[in-house]
Amino acid sequence: MDDKVSIEKTKRGYLKEDFLFFNLKDQRKNEIEFHYHDFNKIIIFISGEVTYMIEGKSYKLKPWDVLLVGKNDLHLPIISSTMPYERMILWLNPLFLEKHNRDNSDLLSCFQLASERKLNLIRLSSKDINLLKKNLADLEEAMKDTDFGSTILRNTLFLQFMIKINRLFLGIDISKNINDIKCNPVIETILSFINSNLDKDLSIDILAEKVYLNKYYLMHLFKKETGYTLYNYIQKKRLLKASDIIISGMSLGEVCTLCGFGDYSSFVRAFKKEFQLSPKQYYKSNV
Repeated sequence: MDDKVSIEKTKRGYLKEDFLFFNLKDQRKNEIEFHYHDFNKIIIFISGEVTYMIEGKSYKLKPWDVLLVGKNDLHLPIISSTMPYERMILWLNPLFLEKHNRDNSDLLSCFQLASERKLNLIRLSSKDINLLKKNLADLEEAMKDTDFGSTILRNTLFLQFMIKINRLFLGIDISKNINDIKCNPVIETILSFINSNLDKDLSIDILAEKVYLNKYYLMHLFKKETGYTLYNYIQKKRLLKASDIIISGMSLGEVCTLCGFGDYSSFVRAFKKEFQLSPKQYYKSNV
């Protein structure tokens, strides 16, 4: 892809294809802001000096680390400009993966578990690195192929990759401490509480009481650790939840209530500002 920077600067990417594969290497200043996508993303870090922020947790990456970035996860790479940043990126359309689920095997399980465990990193063994390298090399070659059966071949190799990623993630020893993962426990508690209670009152006073901190200190700490003010984070998460529920066909009044908005007109204004479409327009464009 010619415009490499645009891949990561997208505020909210929309993926119409089944999946996309990028192999990127560049050297640039860290000009990316926190952002999110309406699809899942896998990053395979090859080289450079990068710390990845995902929902308040930081991951200092080592070569061949794999990161799972779920749909609507707020994330940001912090990139050193002193050396090239090389990575492979896969954008995954959830609908495509859902069509290939069989025998109680959900190919999106790794993303769901990453969210539940609040762990987005797979650190591979030497053996697994070699197996993954082979799979990725075959997939990259297949992406360029136009001969007979090329689409079937691409899809098959991609599904093999997703099975491997799920098996690797399911096999992680979650009790094992990884020093390259950092998170402020106060912020982890607040993020978990917010995302579990988007339909409820999330005033700063309630949140500060939850973690026994002065509300002004909490606001400062939250912005420092996440890059968002508390208000903006809560608003963003409520709108993302609303965008998912709207597609299900639920009445907009119910969506407004379930997502914690005080009144309907405020909900519509905020939604239109975020997505450049009214809730009704958004529904029509996604069904």
